[in-house]
Amino acid sequence: MNSALNRAGEYIALIVDDLPDNLAVLHDALDEAGYAVLVATSGAQALMRASQAMPDIVLLDAMMPEMDGFEVARLLKADPRLSHVPIIFMTGLTDTEHIVKALEVGAVDYITKPIKPIEVLARMNVHLQGARLARQARLALDAFGCATFTVQMPKGRLVWQTPLARELLQTHFTDGPARIEPDSAPAALVQWLAQATAQAEPIGQVWTTQRGKQRLTFTLQQPADQDQEWLIVVRETSDAAVIAAIGQGFQLTAREAEALYWVVRGKTNKDIGEIVGSSPMTVKKHLERVFNKLGVETRTAAAGMAIRRIRQTYPQFEG
Repeated sequence: MNSALNRAGEYIALIVDDLPDNLAVLHDALDEAGYAVLVATSGAQALMRASQAMPDIVLLDAMMPEMDGFEVARLLKADPRLSHVPIIFMTGLTDTEHIVKALEVGAVDYITKPIKPIEVLARMNVHLQGARLARQARLALDAFGCATFTVQMPKGRLVWQTPLARELLQTHFTDGPARIEPDSAPAALVQWLAQATAQAEPIGQVWTTQRGKQRLTFTLQQPADQDQEWLIVVRETSDAAVIAAIGQGFQLTAREAEALYWVVRGKTNKDIGEIVGSSPMTVKKHLERVFNKLGVETRTAAAGMAIRRIRQTYPQFEG
């Protein structure tokens, strides 16, 4: 996020309206209330501003020339970086079909014109608190190697995903420079999710898929806020990821963690030496330091401790 746009940790609000008078009224009210305010007078400009600034909330006019608010909302929700951002429609349209359409494209609320700034601020406060807390909680999981995303079924639409989840899905399910659609979950994942959610007790259902040396384990956590939206946690269980977890958990060097991992896998010192490119004697010295740090005397005891620690992060791990 551009810190220049977030002056003192305030919320960033993007106002989209093609009428300057409406922009001026809302800009002044939000600025006085302590928001960092961005404005856009067209749909294209709104998309550009949102992509650059990553706002916390969007106030969106429904009726604009060239690109209306409904299309803007659809495109914002299709962007994984912005799909979590609450959108409040501002509209003079009070017909039920327009209200339903606003909600269908991802709006969390709507306000009818003429705009009353006090009402707008009250609605914004309600939606901002929940959205930011949810985002912070999900992003925090990335730091522990547990990426999260939500999928809307049965369409298989990716509603929200953390940066780590986006990276794992792209690298695991695509070839070369190819990219999966930003709002579409991979077909294999959707197939598993359809089967998992059909179970009597879907929560906790697990799917592991391997491509080359990379293994991804998907765990179904819970329905998200909307109907038919499911929260999923994905962990990378490649050898490198597990070795890193061992090293961090026991405060081992990279070489020590690598040696211990292959002990867990049942390899001899000679095997380990061939895998990591060192002599059996060097591997033995690494393991002696490992045993000392873990306070054990045998390979079996060290492997048992390592497996227990690994399963704290990777419950499906099999030693």
